Amino acid sequence: MTIRWTTYDSNGFFDELIENGVSRDAAKPLADQLAALSNPEIKDRKAAAELAIQVMGITFTVYSQEGGSIDRAWPFDIIPRIIQKKEWDVVEKGLRQRVKALNLFIDDLYHEQKIVKNKVFPRELLSDSKNFRPECKGITPPHQVWANICGSDLIRDKDGTMYVLEDNLRVPSGVSYMLENRQVQKRVFPELFAEGNILPVDDYPSQLYEMLTSLSPRRVKRPEVVVLTPGIYNSAYFEHAYLAQQMGVELVEGRDLLVGEDDCVYMRTIQGPARVDVIYRRIDDLYLDPKAFIKESTIGVAGLMRAWQKGNVALANAPGAGVADDKVVYAYVPKMIKYYLDEEPIIPNVPTYLCINKDERKHVLENLDKLVVKPANESGGYGMLIGTRSNRKKRAEFAKLIKQNPRNYIAQPLIALSTVPTLVDNHVEGRHVDLRPFILSGKKTYVTTGGLTRVALVKGSTVVNSSQGGGSKDTWIVDTEG
Repeated sequence: MTIRWTTYDSNGFFDELIENGVSRDAAKPLADQLAALSNPEIKDRKAAAELAIQVMGITFTVYSQEGGSIDRAWPFDIIPRIIQKKEWDVVEKGLRQRVKALNLFIDDLYHEQKIVKNKVFPRELLSDSKNFRPECKGITPPHQVWANICGSDLIRDKDGTMYVLEDNLRVPSGVSYMLENRQVQKRVFPELFAEGNILPVDDYPSQLYEMLTSLSPRRVKRPEVVVLTPGIYNSAYFEHAYLAQQMGVELVEGRDLLVGEDDCVYMRTIQGPARVDVIYRRIDDLYLDPKAFIKESTIGVAGLMRAWQKGNVALANAPGAGVADDKVVYAYVPKMIKYYLDEEPIIPNVPTYLCINKDERKHVLENLDKLVVKPANESGGYGMLIGTRSNRKKRAEFAKLIKQNPRNYIAQPLIALSTVPTLVDNHVEGRHVDLRPFILSGKKTYVTTGGLTRVALVKGSTVVNSSQGGGSKDTWIVDTEG
Protein backbone atom coordinates (compact mmCIF):
# COMPACT_ATOMS: atom_id res chain seq x y z
CA MET A 1 0.00 0.00 0.00
CA THR A 2 1.23 3.48 -0.86
CA ILE A 3 -0.28 5.59 1.92
CA ARG A 4 0.47 4.65 5.53
CA TRP A 5 -0.98 7.19 7.94
CA THR A 6 1.06 5.86 10.86
CA THR A 7 4.20 7.25 9.22
CA TYR A 8 2.63 10.52 8.06
CA ASP A 9 4.42 13.46 9.68
CA SER A 10 2.83 16.93 9.85
CA ASN A 11 6.15 18.37 11.12
CA GLY A 12 4.54 19.84 14.23
CA PHE A 13 1.83 21.77 12.36
CA PHE A 14 -1.90 21.37 12.97
CA ASP A 15 -3.03 18.87 10.35
CA GLU A 16 -6.68 18.96 9.31
CA LEU A 17 -7.00 15.26 8.46
CA ILE A 18 -4.50 13.33 10.55
CA GLU A 19 -3.47 13.64 14.20
CA ASN A 20 -0.64 11.46 15.51
CA GLY A 21 -1.09 8.95 12.71
CA VAL A 22 -4.84 8.64 13.25
CA SER A 23 -7.51 10.25 11.08
CA ARG A 24 -9.83 12.82 12.57
CA ASP A 25 -13.46 11.66 12.86
CA ALA A 26 -14.80 13.48 9.80
CA ALA A 27 -11.84 12.32 7.67
CA LYS A 28 -12.00 8.61 8.57
CA PRO A 29 -13.88 7.37 5.44
CA LEU A 30 -11.49 9.28 3.19
CA ALA A 31 -8.37 8.17 5.09
CA ASP A 32 -9.49 4.53 5.00
CA GLN A 33 -10.23 4.76 1.27
CA LEU A 34 -6.84 6.29 0.50
CA ALA A 35 -5.01 3.71 2.60
CA ALA A 36 -6.77 0.90 0.72
CA LEU A 37 -5.62 2.12 -2.71
CA SER A 38 -2.64 0.57 -4.42
CA ASN A 39 0.00 2.65 -6.14
CA PRO A 40 -1.49 2.09 -9.65
CA GLU A 41 -4.98 2.95 -8.35
CA ILE A 42 -3.75 6.25 -6.91
CA LYS A 43 -2.07 7.03 -10.23
CA ASP A 44 -5.32 6.27 -12.04
CA ARG A 45 -7.32 8.61 -9.78
CA LYS A 46 -4.77 11.38 -10.24
CA ALA A 47 -4.83 10.86 -14.00
CA ALA A 48 -8.65 10.99 -13.96
CA ALA A 49 -8.52 14.39 -12.24
CA GLU A 50 -5.98 15.75 -14.71
CA LEU A 51 -8.03 14.51 -17.66
CA ALA A 52 -11.21 16.07 -16.24
CA ILE A 53 -9.46 19.42 -15.83
CA GLN A 54 -8.22 19.23 -19.42
CA VAL A 55 -11.61 18.23 -20.86
CA MET A 56 -13.48 20.84 -18.80
CA GLY A 57 -10.99 23.51 -19.87
CA ILE A 58 -10.25 24.72 -16.34
CA THR A 59 -7.40 27.19 -16.66
CA PHE A 60 -5.89 30.24 -15.00
CA THR A 61 -3.70 32.96 -16.47
CA VAL A 62 -0.19 33.83 -15.35
CA TYR A 63 1.32 37.13 -16.48
CA SER A 64 4.98 36.99 -17.47
CA GLN A 65 7.64 39.63 -16.85
CA GLU A 66 7.84 40.20 -20.60
CA GLY A 67 4.27 41.49 -20.57
CA GLY A 68 2.63 38.42 -22.07
CA SER A 69 0.25 35.93 -20.49
CA ILE A 70 0.19 32.15 -20.29
CA ASP A 71 -2.88 29.95 -19.78
CA ARG A 72 -2.16 26.98 -17.56
CA ALA A 73 -4.21 24.00 -16.44
CA TRP A 74 -5.65 24.48 -12.97
CA PRO A 75 -3.36 22.81 -10.36
CA PHE A 76 -5.50 20.44 -8.31
CA ASP A 77 -4.68 17.93 -5.58
CA ILE A 78 -7.01 14.95 -5.26
CA ILE A 79 -6.88 14.76 -1.43
CA PRO A 80 -9.61 17.13 -0.14
CA ARG A 81 -9.65 19.28 2.95
CA ILE A 82 -12.29 18.28 5.51
CA ILE A 83 -14.06 20.41 8.14
CA GLN A 84 -16.79 19.20 10.48
CA LYS A 85 -20.17 20.86 10.03
CA LYS A 86 -20.54 21.77 13.70
CA GLU A 87 -17.33 23.78 13.46
CA TRP A 88 -18.36 25.27 10.13
CA ASP A 89 -21.65 26.49 11.61
CA VAL A 90 -19.63 28.74 13.94
CA VAL A 91 -17.42 29.94 11.08
CA GLU A 92 -20.46 30.76 8.96
CA LYS A 93 -21.98 32.76 11.80
CA GLY A 94 -18.70 34.66 12.17
CA LEU A 95 -18.53 35.45 8.45
CA ARG A 96 -22.09 36.77 8.44
CA GLN A 97 -21.25 38.97 11.41
CA ARG A 98 -18.10 40.30 9.77
CA VAL A 99 -19.64 41.15 6.41
CA LYS A 100 -22.60 42.85 8.07
CA ALA A 101 -20.24 45.10 10.04
CA LEU A 102 -18.12 45.83 6.96
CA ASN A 103 -21.15 46.89 4.94
CA LEU A 104 -22.34 49.15 7.74
CA PHE A 105 -18.85 50.65 7.90
CA ILE A 106 -18.72 51.37 4.16
CA ASP A 107 -22.21 52.89 4.21
CA ASP A 108 -21.28 55.04 7.20
CA LEU A 109 -18.15 56.37 5.46
CA TYR A 110 -20.19 57.55 2.48
CA HIS A 111 -22.80 59.20 4.68
CA GLU A 112 -22.42 60.59 8.22
CA GLN A 113 -19.01 59.07 9.06
CA LYS A 114 -20.08 58.49 12.66
CA ILE A 115 -17.28 55.99 13.27
CA VAL A 116 -14.78 58.71 12.37
CA LYS A 117 -16.49 61.41 14.41
CA ASN A 118 -16.58 59.08 17.41
CA LYS A 119 -12.83 58.48 16.96
CA VAL A 120 -13.16 54.74 16.58
CA PHE A 121 -11.64 54.89 13.08
CA PRO A 122 -8.86 57.46 12.47
CA ARG A 123 -9.71 60.27 10.06
CA GLU A 124 -6.20 60.26 8.59
CA LEU A 125 -6.65 56.66 7.40
CA LEU A 126 -9.73 57.68 5.47
CA SER A 127 -7.99 60.75 4.03
CA ASP A 128 -5.13 58.59 2.73
CA SER A 129 -7.31 55.75 1.44
CA LYS A 130 -6.62 54.79 -2.18
CA ASN A 131 -10.05 53.23 -2.56
CA PHE A 132 -12.34 55.86 -1.02
CA ARG A 133 -14.46 57.29 -3.85
CA PRO A 134 -15.87 60.80 -3.20
CA GLU A 135 -18.24 60.16 -6.14
CA CYS A 136 -20.10 57.68 -3.90
CA LYS A 137 -20.96 60.11 -1.10
CA GLY A 138 -24.65 60.19 -0.32
CA ILE A 139 -25.44 57.09 -2.40
CA THR A 140 -27.35 54.24 -0.77
CA PRO A 141 -27.19 50.99 -2.77
CA PRO A 142 -30.01 48.43 -2.56
CA HIS A 143 -30.48 46.93 0.91
CA GLN A 144 -27.70 49.27 2.13
CA VAL A 145 -25.19 46.68 0.95
CA TRP A 146 -21.97 47.73 -0.81
CA ALA A 147 -19.97 44.50 -0.83
CA ASN A 148 -22.46 42.05 -2.35
CA ILE A 149 -19.78 39.42 -2.97
CA CYS A 150 -17.04 39.07 -0.36
CA GLY A 151 -14.23 36.56 -0.14
CA SER A 152 -12.61 36.49 3.31
CA ASP A 153 -9.42 34.46 3.61
CA LEU A 154 -9.24 32.16 6.64
CA ILE A 155 -6.25 30.38 8.16
CA ARG A 156 -5.55 28.15 11.16
CA ASP A 157 -2.59 28.42 13.48
CA LYS A 158 -0.59 25.67 15.18
CA ASP A 159 -3.38 25.14 17.73
CA GLY A 160 -6.10 24.84 15.09
CA THR A 161 -7.63 28.25 15.88
CA MET A 162 -9.29 29.88 12.87
CA TYR A 163 -8.39 33.49 11.97
CA VAL A 164 -9.44 35.92 9.28
CA LEU A 165 -6.31 36.85 7.33
CA GLU A 166 -7.89 39.46 5.04
CA ASP A 167 -11.15 40.54 3.41
CA ASN A 168 -11.57 40.82 -0.37
CA LEU A 169 -14.35 43.27 -1.17
CA ARG A 170 -13.58 44.73 -4.59
CA VAL A 171 -13.80 41.99 -7.21
CA PRO A 172 -13.02 38.77 -5.27
CA SER A 173 -12.28 35.79 -7.50
CA GLY A 174 -11.92 32.04 -7.14
CA VAL A 175 -15.47 30.80 -6.63
CA SER A 176 -15.61 29.12 -10.06
CA TYR A 177 -12.61 27.01 -9.08
CA MET A 178 -14.38 26.02 -5.87
CA LEU A 179 -17.30 24.76 -7.98
CA GLU A 180 -15.13 23.05 -10.59
CA ASN A 181 -13.00 21.41 -7.87
CA ARG A 182 -16.14 19.70 -6.62
CA GLN A 183 -17.02 18.41 -10.09
CA VAL A 184 -13.51 17.01 -10.55
CA GLN A 185 -13.49 15.50 -7.04
CA LYS A 186 -16.75 13.66 -7.71
CA ARG A 187 -15.04 11.91 -10.61
CA VAL A 188 -12.10 10.93 -8.41
CA PHE A 189 -14.00 9.57 -5.37
CA PRO A 190 -17.63 9.00 -6.49
CA GLU A 191 -18.13 6.29 -3.86
CA LEU A 192 -17.45 8.72 -0.99
CA PHE A 193 -20.03 11.20 -2.29
CA ALA A 194 -22.56 8.39 -2.58
CA GLU A 195 -22.02 7.23 1.00
CA GLY A 196 -20.80 10.28 2.94
CA ASN A 197 -22.55 13.32 4.35
CA ILE A 198 -20.59 15.84 2.27
CA LEU A 199 -22.59 19.07 2.03
CA PRO A 200 -23.10 20.45 -1.51
CA VAL A 201 -21.71 23.65 -3.02
CA ASP A 202 -23.53 23.40 -6.37
CA ASP A 203 -26.26 25.88 -5.43
CA TYR A 204 -23.87 28.87 -5.50
CA PRO A 205 -24.77 30.05 -9.04
CA SER A 206 -28.50 30.06 -8.21
CA GLN A 207 -27.80 31.90 -4.93
CA LEU A 208 -25.64 34.43 -6.80
CA TYR A 209 -28.38 34.98 -9.37
CA GLU A 210 -31.05 35.36 -6.68
CA MET A 211 -28.88 37.87 -4.81
CA LEU A 212 -28.20 39.88 -7.98
CA THR A 213 -31.85 40.02 -9.02
CA SER A 214 -32.74 41.28 -5.53
CA LEU A 215 -30.73 44.43 -6.38
CA SER A 216 -32.79 45.31 -9.47
CA PRO A 217 -34.14 48.88 -9.55
CA ARG A 218 -37.12 47.65 -11.60
CA ARG A 219 -39.73 45.34 -10.10
CA VAL A 220 -39.97 42.99 -13.07
CA LYS A 221 -40.41 39.24 -13.15
CA ARG A 222 -36.99 38.59 -14.67
CA PRO A 223 -34.54 41.50 -14.33
CA GLU A 224 -31.79 41.72 -16.95
CA VAL A 225 -28.53 40.70 -15.27
CA VAL A 226 -25.15 40.78 -17.02
CA VAL A 227 -21.57 39.93 -16.07
CA LEU A 228 -19.19 42.72 -17.12
CA THR A 229 -15.69 41.44 -17.95
CA PRO A 230 -12.54 43.29 -19.04
CA GLY A 231 -12.17 40.64 -21.76
CA ILE A 232 -10.42 37.42 -22.64
CA TYR A 233 -6.97 38.56 -21.53
CA ASN A 234 -8.00 39.04 -17.91
CA SER A 235 -6.57 36.42 -15.53
CA ALA A 236 -10.06 35.60 -14.19
CA TYR A 237 -11.83 35.47 -17.57
CA PHE A 238 -12.51 31.74 -17.13
CA GLU A 239 -14.49 32.58 -14.00
CA HIS A 240 -16.41 35.43 -15.64
CA ALA A 241 -17.53 33.19 -18.50
CA TYR A 242 -18.25 30.27 -16.19
CA LEU A 243 -20.50 32.22 -13.81
CA ALA A 244 -22.39 33.90 -16.64
CA GLN A 245 -23.02 30.51 -18.23
CA GLN A 246 -24.08 28.91 -14.92
CA MET A 247 -26.51 31.75 -14.15
CA GLY A 248 -27.86 31.86 -17.71
CA VAL A 249 -27.04 35.55 -18.16
CA GLU A 250 -25.10 37.53 -20.77
CA LEU A 251 -21.33 37.96 -20.53
CA VAL A 252 -20.56 41.45 -21.82
CA GLU A 253 -17.64 43.81 -22.32
CA GLY A 254 -17.80 47.58 -22.00
CA ARG A 255 -18.36 48.02 -25.73
CA ASP A 256 -21.55 45.91 -25.48
CA LEU A 257 -23.21 48.45 -23.15
CA LEU A 258 -24.29 52.05 -23.52
CA VAL A 259 -25.95 54.66 -21.33
CA GLY A 260 -28.94 56.30 -22.95
CA GLU A 261 -30.20 59.88 -22.70
CA ASP A 262 -32.56 58.65 -19.97
CA ASP A 263 -29.50 57.66 -17.87
CA CYS A 264 -30.40 53.99 -18.10
CA VAL A 265 -27.99 51.27 -19.21
CA TYR A 266 -28.68 49.28 -22.35
CA MET A 267 -27.12 46.20 -23.91
CA ARG A 268 -26.58 46.14 -27.65
CA THR A 269 -28.45 43.19 -29.20
CA ILE A 270 -29.42 42.25 -32.76
CA GLN A 271 -33.01 43.16 -31.83
CA GLY A 272 -31.92 46.61 -30.61
CA PRO A 273 -31.00 48.06 -27.18
CA ALA A 274 -32.18 46.00 -24.17
CA ARG A 275 -32.46 47.60 -20.72
CA VAL A 276 -29.97 46.25 -18.17
CA ASP A 277 -30.97 46.20 -14.49
CA VAL A 278 -28.01 44.63 -12.67
CA ILE A 279 -24.31 44.49 -13.59
CA TYR A 280 -22.05 41.99 -11.84
CA ARG A 281 -18.92 43.89 -12.66
CA ARG A 282 -15.49 42.27 -12.70
CA ILE A 283 -13.71 45.54 -13.49
CA ASP A 284 -11.95 47.72 -10.93
CA ASP A 285 -13.57 51.04 -9.98
CA LEU A 286 -11.14 53.27 -11.85
CA TYR A 287 -11.81 51.55 -15.18
CA LEU A 288 -15.60 51.43 -14.89
CA ASP A 289 -16.46 54.79 -16.46
CA PRO A 290 -14.06 56.99 -18.46
CA LYS A 291 -16.25 60.00 -17.71
CA ALA A 292 -15.94 59.53 -13.94
CA PHE A 293 -12.51 57.98 -13.44
CA ILE A 294 -9.62 57.14 -15.80
CA LYS A 295 -10.41 58.88 -19.07
CA GLU A 296 -8.25 56.49 -21.09
CA SER A 297 -10.18 53.41 -19.99
CA THR A 298 -11.39 51.41 -22.97
CA ILE A 299 -13.02 48.61 -20.98
CA GLY A 300 -15.61 50.64 -19.10
CA VAL A 301 -18.92 52.28 -20.03
CA ALA A 302 -19.18 56.05 -20.43
CA GLY A 303 -21.89 57.41 -18.13
CA LEU A 304 -22.20 54.24 -16.04
CA MET A 305 -21.56 56.03 -12.74
CA ARG A 306 -24.25 58.58 -13.53
CA ALA A 307 -26.75 55.80 -14.22
CA TRP A 308 -25.80 54.10 -10.95
CA GLN A 309 -25.94 57.32 -8.92
CA LYS A 310 -29.49 57.93 -10.20
CA GLY A 311 -30.55 54.45 -9.17
CA ASN A 312 -31.25 53.23 -12.71
CA VAL A 313 -28.87 50.28 -12.55
CA ALA A 314 -27.37 48.22 -9.74
CA LEU A 315 -23.64 47.47 -9.63
CA ALA A 316 -22.24 44.56 -7.66
CA ASN A 317 -20.00 45.16 -5.94
CA ALA A 318 -20.91 48.81 -5.55
CA PRO A 319 -18.22 51.33 -6.53
CA GLY A 320 -16.33 52.46 -3.45
CA ALA A 321 -16.70 49.14 -1.59
CA GLY A 322 -12.93 48.77 -1.83
CA VAL A 323 -12.48 51.36 0.91
CA ALA A 324 -12.78 48.41 3.31
CA ASP A 325 -10.53 46.20 1.16
CA ASP A 326 -7.39 47.60 2.73
CA LYS A 327 -5.07 45.71 5.03
CA VAL A 328 -4.80 48.74 7.32
CA VAL A 329 -8.60 49.01 7.56
CA TYR A 330 -8.66 45.26 8.23
CA ALA A 331 -7.00 45.87 11.60
CA TYR A 332 -10.08 47.87 12.70
CA VAL A 333 -12.72 45.26 11.81
CA PRO A 334 -12.99 43.94 15.41
CA LYS A 335 -13.70 47.52 16.53
CA MET A 336 -16.28 47.88 13.73
CA ILE A 337 -18.09 44.76 14.92
CA LYS A 338 -18.21 46.13 18.45
CA TYR A 339 -19.20 49.64 17.26
CA TYR A 340 -21.97 48.73 14.82
CA LEU A 341 -23.27 45.43 16.23
CA ASP A 342 -22.24 45.65 19.91
CA GLU A 343 -20.82 42.13 19.63
CA GLU A 344 -17.45 40.51 20.06
CA PRO A 345 -15.89 39.07 16.89
CA ILE A 346 -16.69 35.40 16.45
CA ILE A 347 -13.61 34.87 14.25
CA PRO A 348 -10.56 36.85 15.40
CA ASN A 349 -8.11 38.80 13.27
CA VAL A 350 -4.47 37.84 13.01
CA PRO A 351 -2.55 40.18 15.38
CA THR A 352 -1.54 43.18 13.26
CA TYR A 353 0.96 46.02 13.65
CA LEU A 354 0.13 49.30 11.91
CA CYS A 355 3.23 51.04 10.65
CA ILE A 356 1.38 54.36 10.70
CA ASN A 357 1.56 54.21 14.52
CA LYS A 358 4.98 55.30 15.79
CA ASP A 359 5.45 52.68 18.51
CA GLU A 360 4.20 49.83 16.34
CA ARG A 361 6.38 50.99 13.45
CA LYS A 362 9.42 50.95 15.75
CA HIS A 363 8.60 47.39 16.77
CA VAL A 364 8.22 46.32 13.14
CA LEU A 365 11.50 47.91 12.05
CA GLU A 366 13.32 46.20 14.90
CA ASN A 367 11.81 42.78 14.09
CA LEU A 368 11.70 42.62 10.30
CA ASP A 369 13.47 39.26 10.40
CA LYS A 370 10.55 37.71 12.32
CA LEU A 371 7.46 39.37 10.78
CA VAL A 372 5.46 39.30 7.56
CA VAL A 373 5.17 42.81 6.07
CA LYS A 374 2.36 43.54 3.60
CA PRO A 375 1.42 46.60 1.54
CA ALA A 376 -2.10 47.89 2.21
CA ASN A 377 -3.65 47.31 -1.20
CA GLU A 378 -1.67 44.63 -3.03
CA SER A 379 -3.15 41.20 -3.69
CA GLY A 380 -1.98 37.82 -4.89
CA GLY A 381 0.90 37.68 -2.42
CA TYR A 382 2.83 40.40 -4.23
CA GLY A 383 4.93 43.08 -2.55
CA MET A 384 5.35 41.10 0.68
CA LEU A 385 8.30 40.51 2.93
CA ILE A 386 8.44 37.19 4.77
CA GLY A 387 11.08 38.08 7.34
CA THR A 388 12.21 34.56 8.21
CA ARG A 389 13.03 33.90 4.55
CA SER A 390 14.55 37.26 3.72
CA ASN A 391 18.11 38.53 3.57
CA ARG A 392 19.61 41.68 5.06
CA LYS A 393 19.41 43.56 1.75
CA LYS A 394 15.69 42.83 1.33
CA ARG A 395 14.93 43.87 4.89
CA ALA A 396 16.82 47.14 4.36
CA GLU A 397 14.70 47.83 1.26
CA PHE A 398 11.49 47.27 3.20
CA ALA A 399 12.66 49.40 6.13
CA LYS A 400 13.16 52.25 3.66
CA LEU A 401 9.71 51.72 2.11
CA ILE A 402 8.04 51.67 5.54
CA LYS A 403 9.74 54.89 6.61
CA GLN A 404 8.80 56.60 3.34
CA ASN A 405 5.13 55.61 3.47
CA PRO A 406 4.14 54.05 6.82
CA ARG A 407 0.41 54.29 5.95
CA ASN A 408 0.94 51.71 3.23
CA TYR A 409 2.30 48.90 5.41
CA ILE A 410 1.19 46.50 8.10
CA ALA A 411 3.07 43.65 9.74
CA GLN A 412 1.93 40.37 11.26
CA PRO A 413 3.60 37.45 12.97
CA LEU A 414 4.26 34.50 10.69
CA ILE A 415 1.39 32.12 11.42
CA ALA A 416 2.23 28.42 11.29
CA LEU A 417 -0.50 27.57 8.77
CA SER A 418 -2.31 24.28 9.14
CA THR A 419 -1.54 21.45 6.74
CA VAL A 420 -3.48 18.89 4.72
CA PRO A 421 -2.01 15.67 3.31
CA THR A 422 -1.10 16.28 -0.32
CA LEU A 423 -0.12 13.81 -3.01
CA VAL A 424 3.58 14.13 -3.89
CA ASP A 425 4.66 11.58 -6.49
CA ASN A 426 3.45 8.31 -4.95
CA HIS A 427 3.17 9.31 -1.31
CA VAL A 428 1.61 12.05 0.84
CA GLU A 429 3.23 14.99 2.57
CA GLY A 430 1.72 17.85 4.56
CA ARG A 431 1.28 21.12 2.67
CA HIS A 432 0.08 24.46 4.06
CA VAL A 433 -3.41 25.70 3.18
CA ASP A 434 -5.74 28.65 3.51
CA LEU A 435 -9.46 28.94 2.76
CA ARG A 436 -11.55 31.51 0.90
CA PRO A 437 -15.29 31.20 1.59
CA PHE A 438 -17.63 33.51 -0.31
CA ILE A 439 -20.42 35.54 1.29
CA LEU A 440 -23.30 36.88 -0.82
CA SER A 441 -25.25 39.84 0.57
CA GLY A 442 -28.40 41.31 -0.92
CA LYS A 443 -31.95 40.93 0.27
CA LYS A 444 -30.69 37.70 1.86
CA THR A 445 -27.24 36.55 2.90
CA TYR A 446 -25.65 33.29 1.77
CA VAL A 447 -22.34 31.72 2.82
CA THR A 448 -20.73 29.01 0.72
CA THR A 449 -20.52 25.58 2.32
CA GLY A 450 -16.76 25.66 2.64
CA GLY A 451 -14.87 27.58 0.00
CA LEU A 452 -11.77 27.56 -2.16
CA THR A 453 -8.92 25.80 -0.38
CA ARG A 454 -5.59 26.97 -1.76
CA VAL A 455 -2.50 24.89 -1.08
CA ALA A 456 1.20 25.71 -1.19
CA LEU A 457 2.51 22.89 -3.35
CA VAL A 458 6.14 23.73 -2.61
CA LYS A 459 7.39 22.00 0.53
CA GLY A 460 7.66 24.42 3.48
CA SER A 461 6.12 27.30 1.55
CA THR A 462 3.17 29.31 2.89
CA VAL A 463 2.49 31.07 -0.45
CA VAL A 464 -0.73 29.52 -1.74
CA ASN A 465 -1.50 31.82 -4.70
CA SER A 466 -1.78 29.96 -8.01
CA SER A 467 0.19 32.72 -9.74
CA GLN A 468 3.13 31.88 -7.48
CA GLY A 469 3.10 28.11 -7.62
CA GLY A 470 0.11 27.27 -5.40
CA GLY A 471 -2.66 24.83 -6.15
CA SER A 472 -6.08 23.94 -4.78
CA LYS A 473 -8.14 21.25 -3.10
CA ASP A 474 -11.82 20.50 -2.81
CA THR A 475 -13.24 21.51 0.58
CA TRP A 476 -15.63 19.10 2.27
CA ILE A 477 -17.95 20.21 5.04
CA VAL A 478 -18.92 16.86 6.55
CA ASP A 479 -21.93 16.31 8.77
CA THR A 480 -20.80 13.53 11.12
CA GLU A 481 -24.04 13.75 13.08
CA GLY A 482 -26.37 13.64 10.07
